[in-house]
Amino acid sequence: MPRVSRRHVLRGGASVLAATALAGHSAYAATGPGGGPGLGRSFTGAKTFVIDVAELGAVGDGQADDSGAFEQAYRLAAERVLRGVGRTVIQIPAGEFLITRPYALLNGVAPTQPANGLRFAGAGKRMTTLVFRPATGPGSYLCRNENIWANLSFERMQFRSATPGASFFSSYSTGQAQDYRFSECEWMGEWEFGLALDGTDTNSEMLWEACRVGGRYRRAFLYSGVTGRKQADPNDQDQFLNYWFNDMKVEYEWGNFLEFPYGGSITCRGGSYIIGGTRPQSTEEYGTTSTFFRFPVAQHHDSVQRFHAQDIRFEVRNPDARIIDSMWRSGTIHFSDCDDTGLAFKSYSADVRAHRYAVGPRGPLIRYDSCQLVGRHEYRTTEKQGSMPTVARYDMCLLRSHPASEFAVLEGTDQPDLVSFVDCLEVAADGTPVESAPSAGGTSAESAPPAGGTSADSTAPADGTPTEAASAAPVSPASPPPPVVGETVPSTAGG
Repeated sequence: MPRVSRRHVLRGGASVLAATALAGHSAYAATGPGGGPGLGRSFTGAKTFVIDVAELGAVGDGQADDSGAFEQAYRLAAERVLRGVGRTVIQIPAGEFLITRPYALLNGVAPTQPANGLRFAGAGKRMTTLVFRPATGPGSYLCRNENIWANLSFERMQFRSATPGASFFSSYSTGQAQDYRFSECEWMGEWEFGLALDGTDTNSEMLWEACRVGGRYRRAFLYSGVTGRKQADPNDQDQFLNYWFNDMKVEYEWGNFLEFPYGGSITCRGGSYIIGGTRPQSTEEYGTTSTFFRFPVAQHHDSVQRFHAQDIRFEVRNPDARIIDSMWRSGTIHFSDCDDTGLAFKSYSADVRAHRYAVGPRGPLIRYDSCQLVGRHEYRTTEKQGSMPTVARYDMCLLRSHPASEFAVLEGTDQPDLVSFVDCLEVAADGTPVESAPSAGGTSAESAPPAGGTSADSTAPADGTPTEAASAAPVSPASPPPPVVGETVPSTAGG
C-alpha cells in the first residue's frame, strides 16, 4: 500500500472525527435525560457505539480496582474498528476510578491495522477522576499509542497520578499517531511525563482547550524528543509539529510545561500560567529550575522553530522559575499582549531573568508586542560583539523593573548590540510609566523608515546568512538625523 502523506491523512482524519463526534451526540440525545445508552448498542445509521465502563463493572469509589473494566472497554472499542474507522465512545460516569495496571485506559498495540477515531467522555472535570496507581512509577503509562490511532479525543475528566513518577501517555509514531484533542481535562499528582512523544514522523496536530495542568513534573507535561527507539537521526522528530493550547490554566508546583528537544510550531493563547514552587531536589539536567517553555537544542530542520504566546498572564513566583529558555538558532519567537508583572512588588523581582535566549546570526527572530515585563531578559551568543544583526525587538512594552539601557543583558554582564526598543515605557520610582529615555550605547534603536523608503528587514544572501537590509531610498537632507546607537525612537504624531 503506498504511503499516504501526513497532511493527506490529517485532512481525511479530521472529517472522520467530526462525523464521530456528531454521531456520538446523536447517541446521547436518543437516550433522553437521566438515562445512559446500553453497552455496545448502535443508535445511528453510522453505527456509533457507546460503551459505559460502569456496565462493565467499574465501581468508581476510589477503592476498588477498576483496571479490568477499562481494559475490557478498550478491547471492545478496538474490535469495533471497521475499514480503519473507529466509531466508539467510551463513557466514564461521575466517580473516582482506580486504575493500577499500565495501558488500561488505552493500549494502542491493537487493532493491528491503523484506526481513526476513538473518544473518551467523562461527566465533567473533577466529576470524573481517573486515579493511576501502578506498582512502580517511572516507565508506567496510563495510555500508549504505538502508531495505531489517529483522532483521539479526551473530554471532561481529571487524571491523577497516585504513584510518583508515573506518566500519562506514551505516543510513538512513524506516520499514523496524530490528531489528539483534550477538552476540559485536568492533570494532578506527580508525573514523569504528561505526554511523551517518540518515533520519527507525525505525532502532530494536538489541541488542548480549557484544560488545567496542575501537579508536578519530573520532566515535562508535553515532551517532544524521546528517542527510546534510537532512530538514526533524532532530527527526524522535527516532523512533530503543530500544538495548540487555548484558554488554559497552567498552574503547577514544579517541572517543565513544554520541553521540545525536537519538533515545534507551538501556539499558546489565553489563560493563567503559574509555577508555584521549586524542584525538591537539584538534578544534573535541570538543577532546581522549572520552565514553562524549554527548547534545549540549537540545530533543527527549517520551518519547525516557531513559538507564539498571546494574551497570557504569567506569575514569576521565585527566582528559579523561567518563562522561556531557548537554544534555538533560527525560527521565530513571539510574545503578544502578555504580562509577567503580577509579582513585581516582590523583593527578588528586579533580579529575575525569566526569559533567556541563545542567539546566532540567523536568530531566532524574537519579538515582544504590548507586553508588561519584569526583571531582565538574558541573551547569550558566541558571536563577536558588533557582528550580530538585530534579532530581538520590544515594541510598545512596559519595562517594569529597569530602563531599556539595563533591561537586556548578555550572559549576565554586557549590554548586547542585538536588541531594539520601540516606543517602550519605563516605570519611574513613584510607579508612574514614562517613555523610555535614550540609552547611551549598547542597545540599538529601530529607526523609522525614510520618506519613500522601506523599513530595515533581514534578508539572506546566497550563503543563507541573514544580513540587515538597506533602505530602498536614501534619507533626504531635509530629514531629521538618524538616532544615535542606543536611542529609543519615540512615536510621531499621526503615526
